Amino acid sequence: MSIPEITLDRRPKPPAPVLLLNERPNILARIREALRATAARPGLRAAPGQRGPTHEQKPCDFKPWLPAVGASFEERVALFAKNAAELKADFQFAANRDELASKLSALAKTEGWKKIGTHAGEMTNFIFATLGLPVVQTDGIYKVEELETCDAAITECDALVAQTGTIVLTARNAGGRALSVLPPHHVVLARRDQILPDLPAALALLKERYAEKATSMMCFITGPSRTGDIERILVLGAHGPKKLTIYCV
Repeated sequence: MSIPEITLDRRPKPPAPVLLLNERPNILARIREALRATAARPGLRAAPGQRGPTHEQKPCDFKPWLPAVGASFEERVALFAKNAAELKADFQFAANRDELASKLSALAKTEGWKKIGTHAGEMTNFIFATLGLPVVQTDGIYKVEELETCDAAITECDALVAQTGTIVLTARNAGGRALSVLPPHHVVLARRDQILPDLPAALALLKERYAEKATSMMCFITGPSRTGDIERILVLGAHGPKKLTIYCV
């Protein structure tokens, strides 16, 4: 058996790359210069000709860039209803809790609900006692598998935003993080005094309400879950509830 001949590559190797460090002092000098210049706080405008903040700074007025909102309560309600309809959410009024319970009982019967997920609250306690359905309550320890088998989730909220048809809810007032995400139908219970005109008002409410002790989640829900990535076709229920119903008492 012949042994193959082994040859060594004796070609000279290319020199190792040399790091060009002559720009290092210039880069560091620019960083030091940038750190010395005080930047304006987010949401504030510097005075003309000033790079940093001054005592003349005022908060930015975002309202000119946001959709207009009516001055009266009736106009705000009409705007919220219009936006909700365009977002394919169902928005209804109920004169009192008895009418709310009647509407929810009819909805549960129509859709054939067998089990619901909910949380402890002023309105939710009344509703799940009235419906008489098995309940997965997310305030304490529960099994995620049980919540996944619920036909609907019923939650309260922090506010409704007329400007965009948005629901504002937090983990503290909506039974945690999963309740408004896993079941295929999300039902939101709100009061008339929770309808706010615009997004700045909603942000101010959250800041005031949770300034002392922040909640673990603040969520803005604008219509049911959707995607339009595939062939620009709108698909509901992409990564959350396919249906969204809002009752205002």
